[in-house]
Amino acid sequence: MKQLHPFFSLPGPRLIAITYAVLGLWLATTAMHIPDGYLSPATDLVMLMLVFPFWVRGVQHLRKTVNARNIPVIALFAALSFVIMMFNVPLPGGTTGHAVGGALAAIVLGPEVASIAITIALVIQAIFFGDGGILAIGANCFNMAVVLPYVSYHLYLALLKNPKIREKRQAVAAGIGGWAGLTIAALFAGIEFGLQPLLFHTANGTPLYAPYPLSIAIPAMVIPHALVASVVEGVFTALVVAYLMRSNQAVLAKSAKLAEAARPGHLPVRNTAILLLVLVIATPLGLLAPGTAWGEWGGEQLQSLGLGFIPSGLKAMENLWSAPLPGYNLPAIHNPVLGYLLSATLGVFLVGFLAWLFTNLFLRLKPGTQPESRQ
Repeated sequence: MKQLHPFFSLPGPRLIAITYAVLGLWLATTAMHIPDGYLSPATDLVMLMLVFPFWVRGVQHLRKTVNARNIPVIALFAALSFVIMMFNVPLPGGTTGHAVGGALAAIVLGPEVASIAITIALVIQAIFFGDGGILAIGANCFNMAVVLPYVSYHLYLALLKNPKIREKRQAVAAGIGGWAGLTIAALFAGIEFGLQPLLFHTANGTPLYAPYPLSIAIPAMVIPHALVASVVEGVFTALVVAYLMRSNQAVLAKSAKLAEAARPGHLPVRNTAILLLVLVIATPLGLLAPGTAWGEWGGEQLQSLGLGFIPSGLKAMENLWSAPLPGYNLPAIHNPVLGYLLSATLGVFLVGFLAWLFTNLFLRLKPGTQPESRQ
């Protein structure tokens, strides 16, 4: 029988597990951006393989259903998701979390296209701002760019049943879908964390990567999301859907295609751009709820929280990539509010431009596509 590390084998293991669970929930911020070092390279590879077919499906859907007039819609929703994830909201016990905007993107764009838009936002966050690991991009995209939009969208449709539905019920269905999508995404993240000490450890049972067992990781991820962060996702989705029901119901039709939802002068494009601008200006509000996300501590911080050691695999991988603007902060600017605001502006530009470039590239590669003539 293998001897477990003291983290698991001290007297009163159940009491210790409960203590760590409570500590995790109290310290937890549930940003769900998994950094490098918390998942093994094998897990990172498996998650990348799992998300890859959804990327392919998203690209195929782009080529089949999107035209040049849809590009601003996709770019705006990618940028909107990026900005929404910068808004930390306080959780019980002085913790924080955030919404993603994935449910709304799925309802308006469809889950296939939404997965591409959110993926672009997550990639920019990881590369430029160090929000999420480089090797963990597959896992983060699977949780937030696949599980969230697909679950939200299909639950939303299942709750509607009748396409001629009252405005209030449709908004409620969207809100429930958003809540469930983010909560289930958090569940997947908790499972990914919790499997690490079970599958990857030394001969004496010392975890090599994330040290939290399933009994700790799952409640620490799911409970704060279900109580607060997922509620924010649901309320935001419901409010926007209620507005769209009054301004342009065609966008929310179950069978609506992007071509029908992106006419010249279409209200969601203009109003989404206005909403995006307002959110960018308001991003410093995200600094009001400071904290380090549960499962996103650095090795030394993790050790100081009571773990007593730094997992060797985590230590080797945590500094794999040095983001130029870590933590959404500009090194040359000593004002955190201004730095956060400028980071939001830069991030929105990068995400929007990359989404526009990516979508435009695949539209040009679409067989039989001809550039639109300008009048």
